[in-house]
Amino acid sequence: MASRNFLITGGAGFIGSNLVLALQEQMPNAQLAVIDDFRSGDFKNLAGYKGDFVAQNLATLDWEQQFGDEKFEAIFHLASITDTTLHDQFVQTHDNVESFRRLLNFAKTNKTRVIYASSAATYGAASAASVETNGAAPANVYAFSKAIMDNLANRAAAEEKNWIIIGLRYFNVYGPREAHKGVPASMVFHLSRQMKAGQRPRIFQHGDQKRDFVYVKDIVEGSIRALEAKESGIYNLGSGHARSFNELVDVLNRSLGTDFKPDYIENPHTHYQNFTQADLTRVRQGLGYEPRYSLETGVADYMKWLYPA
Repeated sequence: MASRNFLITGGAGFIGSNLVLALQEQMPNAQLAVIDDFRSGDFKNLAGYKGDFVAQNLATLDWEQQFGDEKFEAIFHLASITDTTLHDQFVQTHDNVESFRRLLNFAKTNKTRVIYASSAATYGAASAASVETNGAAPANVYAFSKAIMDNLANRAAAEEKNWIIIGLRYFNVYGPREAHKGVPASMVFHLSRQMKAGQRPRIFQHGDQKRDFVYVKDIVEGSIRALEAKESGIYNLGSGHARSFNELVDVLNRSLGTDFKPDYIENPHTHYQNFTQADLTRVRQGLGYEPRYSLETGVADYMKWLYPA
């Protein structure tokens, strides 16, 4: 175990920090290094972290100069501009895609396993569970950048059969260590904040939009399982269930001991995913992934963390 050496980009962010701390707990003898530029991360998320930290912008990082001939067992690449409302097409695409291109060029030398965050946003508008073989239909530039990353990963994996590259399409993730994100934080977080402040939760009319809300602990488990994958591939990571915004309000009311009715507002977004749901067939077979948290149990666990008695 002492020889295990992992690098996590975006490790001060929401999902990244949960992954880092889980790796540290599950593999206490492993060497960990985090890269983050704090654009969408916070050092407070890494309380108790015992590894190395590199403060760098991945879009300009010289990997060889930074790490020399250091060898990693795997690189978890979670860093990206995660704010889907950032509409600067150059910045969003350049930073997300070029960061990944540089990482792949570095990893290729030693065929270092790469496990990277793709996104369910690549599927665009959907009315049924999304399958990995569905073509990309990005509705915003964030999703476009993730689709291009998938293209790069597929090409690299096809050219190097003995190099394992795993893409994970995260669905609507919620859980501890997301508060620093502000507006892009999950609906679970924002609605709970409103309700704890004595306000009616604001959701889009008429609350029948559905999301695959997936607890971050399941996302971390699926990401770590990718270390055992036998071949390259892109997989969905979600709960496998689509739950409506109205249902989410009901679940939050039960967890918080409140009884608020939704405050329905108009949806200002032209391109909006009214439905997301992960088909988990492929990830169950390829990674042995099985989500452990329903929306009810995930929200209950999160509320205990967010609002300790």
